[in-house]
Amino acid sequence: MSASHLIVVGVDGSEASRRALDWAAKEATGRGGALRAVIAWRWDGGTAVSPIEERTRATDLLDTELAALTARLGSALPVVGEVHEGRAAEVLTAAARSADLLVLGSHGHGRLLHTVLGSVSEECVRKATCPIVVIPVPALITTATDTGV
Repeated sequence: MSASHLIVVGVDGSEASRRALDWAAKEATGRGGALRAVIAWRWDGGTAVSPIEERTRATDLLDTELAALTARLGSALPVVGEVHEGRAAEVLTAAARSADLLVLGSHGHGRLLHTVLGSVSEECVRKATCPIVVIPVPALITTATDTGV
């Protein structure tokens, strides 16, 4: 990875994070830098899946998103994927401590005239030690399932 300009981007499989991933990849390419795609996972103990299955699900999701990124934009950019256990905002701000930029997707709210940040994006804005870019999702493609990372 190039140390000249590191961009960390949050990935969760939503349209919002996919748009953030694309934007971050193009920005890193333009700056001759590198991209670190980060996904967070948590096991609450109350589900039918084990912690190993939850981590595997997160790993598979990240692998799928990075393969799709390569298909959309090519493979010239150095990209590293990281899977971390923990709350999304804590994981992302920790991963971005050594970064030049943190990129996140916003959480849209349907027909509202303004964009409201998702809870993860909002918490990262308060806690991050580097600049943050929040990529909005157009209202036409925002759904109730977007998680805001």
